[in-house]
Amino acid sequence: MEYKDYYKILGVDKNATDAEIKKEYRKLAKKYHPDVNQNNEAASNKFKEINEAYEVLSDKEKRKQYDMFGSNYNFSGGDNFDPRNYGFSASYSGSDMGGFSDFFNMFFGGSGKTSSHFSGFSGFDGFTNSNAYSGNSYSGFGRQPQRQKYETSLNLSVKEAYSGIERVLYVNINNSPKKITVKIPRGITTGKKVKVNGDKYKLDGDIYVKINVINDEYRLEGLDLIKTVSLYPWEAYFGITKVIETLNGNVRVKIPAKIESMKKIRISNKGYTDLKGKTGDLYLEIVINNPKNLSGEKLELYKKLMEK
Repeated sequence: MEYKDYYKILGVDKNATDAEIKKEYRKLAKKYHPDVNQNNEAASNKFKEINEAYEVLSDKEKRKQYDMFGSNYNFSGGDNFDPRNYGFSASYSGSDMGGFSDFFNMFFGGSGKTSSHFSGFSGFDGFTNSNAYSGNSYSGFGRQPQRQKYETSLNLSVKEAYSGIERVLYVNINNSPKKITVKIPRGITTGKKVKVNGDKYKLDGDIYVKINVINDEYRLEGLDLIKTVSLYPWEAYFGITKVIETLNGNVRVKIPAKIESMKKIRISNKGYTDLKGKTGDLYLEIVINNPKNLSGEKLELYKKLMEK
């Protein structure tokens, strides 16, 4: 099995702070997002790899377990090893259950680690079992059996989370592959969980899907949305009216003259609307870009300006 160097994948140091990890993840996720790399399998695979790395390094417990393994055996990215030599089970199907690699599932997918130094690797393909007892155990005389609680995560774009969406997930619980349907309500935010009734899938408990909203063309900060608007230098100098796409329709926005790069223009009540119906604002972040190619009069004009 290939060892995954999650720090190298995100391009951060092993001592990187949470803020540094989040910053690099956002930059890479934007670069390799499927929406801007359509029909690009290499970019799609890179996007999955980035998400997997962030899933581990952004979670304190997962990062601690991952660091412990790496420091004990001094692996580097791309090294191959036999999981059985380190107390793990080597019986992996190779299928992309839950969207993560076999290496990820070895740690966090209930791979059967036996060493006491690595206790706590429970669950299946990204799921964790939060109950201390099996589904047939009783917590007291006359009480009903405790239901198991399985957890996994799902990444959504800002648009998907804002509008609500129905997703089909392929997961593996208790070594049994399941195809489940998750209905994401409109306006869900990062950290919220969607409960899937396990009875429909003949499970001894319910599935809780934790939502992670990924920034794309919109950057979500609380309920406010940040959207980048590119202007040519002359547009920024003289001002211009732009048609801006928002999550709930297009708006015409007048960009004032002599605006500077990184300045923000606020549009009230055009931000994100959450589950409670609260709505934030939309901020247009100005970026001034020079044209890649100039010819004719425009080129001569730029030359004259350089001579001043």
